[in-house]
Amino acid sequence: MSTLTIRLPDDTAQRLKALARSRGSSTNRLVEQLSVHALAVRDTENHFRAMAAAGDVHRALEVLDRLDSEDKRN
Repeated sequence: MSTLTIRLPDDTAQRLKALARSRGSSTNRLVEQLSVHALAVRDTENHFRAMAAAGDVHRALEVLDRLDSEDKRN
């Protein structure tokens, strides 16, 4: 485990503390959870960008068309 010191505007720090309290958590835990979420979002974006770069556009459009037609039936 590492220690990271960050500087935040007072208002932001107070809002984070209040949010953590409302969730029954510590500010530390809240910041950890938010950080993990932000990294997961970034990893997912990178994954889909890599897939798109290597993908078959024609096949992807066929899949989207199929999903769209199934959605219209439901």
